[in-house]
Amino acid sequence: MEGNIHNVSLATSEISNLWTQYMNDSMAICVLSHAIRTTQDQEVKAMLEYALSLSEAHIEKIQNFFKQENFPIPKGFTKEDVNLNAPALFTDTFMLVYMLIMTIHGLTGYAGAVSISVRSDQRKFFNECNTEAMELHNRIVELMLKKGIYSKPPRINTPKQVDFVHNQSYLTGWFGDKRPLNAIEISGISYNMQKTVAKSVLEIAFGQVCQSKKLRKYFQRGKEICKKQFDMMSQILSQEDLTSPQSWVSEITDSTLPPYSDKLMLFHIVVLVSAGVGYLGAALSVSQRRDLALKYTILMADIGRYAEDGAELLIENGWLEQPPLAEDRRKLSSKG
Repeated sequence: MEGNIHNVSLATSEISNLWTQYMNDSMAICVLSHAIRTTQDQEVKAMLEYALSLSEAHIEKIQNFFKQENFPIPKGFTKEDVNLNAPALFTDTFMLVYMLIMTIHGLTGYAGAVSISVRSDQRKFFNECNTEAMELHNRIVELMLKKGIYSKPPRINTPKQVDFVHNQSYLTGWFGDKRPLNAIEISGISYNMQKTVAKSVLEIAFGQVCQSKKLRKYFQRGKEICKKQFDMMSQILSQEDLTSPQSWVSEITDSTLPPYSDKLMLFHIVVLVSAGVGYLGAALSVSQRRDLALKYTILMADIGRYAEDGAELLIENGWLEQPPLAEDRRKLSSKG
């Protein structure tokens, strides 16, 4: 069975998985390589080096898959997209927070990749990626707990008994008294707030060092959207006397020398924003108070437009690398 594996072409889902992973890991190599050069904390540095070794191994394996299929290897991001001599843009503390968020994104992506892969070598590869990401996540959380910087979700008291919903007012939230948030809703809000905080820090920092005035304006707009989102979700928690995640804005240095290319910084934000739509959608799908559903819909619309505008900027600058396309059958038939 294994011997016949290369007689079966990669499915479109597998091409998508590999192509997307190549883009993300090539970007990660640039970010991690610079961070390793500037970090002062040896424990954080060791964590970054471990993460870098994973990304480099992924790139090598994906290149081999593409070569076996005579498939063009994406350009992704290269040494041209990082200035290793630039000063640190973030503190070591934020780099741990950043790594936590990016590893969570990785875990989500790998699980999805496994579920839509057909060939055994592809399932094996992404299962291995998932296992590595789980190990990295565990190491990051343990180190953050050790250093006292892990932002825990709000706590609620343990219920005294199992209960059931007996009234449809459980679903309301427009007018009058609202029921308290349930644990699932609290988790969704807190989870999305942590991602919003991290993205906001990146946008502030990228706006501080990017070369393009258009990008600076774009990142400023993103920061304002993040503030609106954070304030809206924070207010929901505050009304329930629940705590909000910590802000990490003070963890940006005063450097104005860009460690990354404008292309990399814009791509990074667009990827995070696009993923953010999905995470908000996931929280919406399990929220049982109608007012929360409306708020999530508003937030998704805001960042959806922002992501689209970011993609247009990538295209305008010639930076948007095109994923593999299906054949244009109408164009091919017209040549006859």
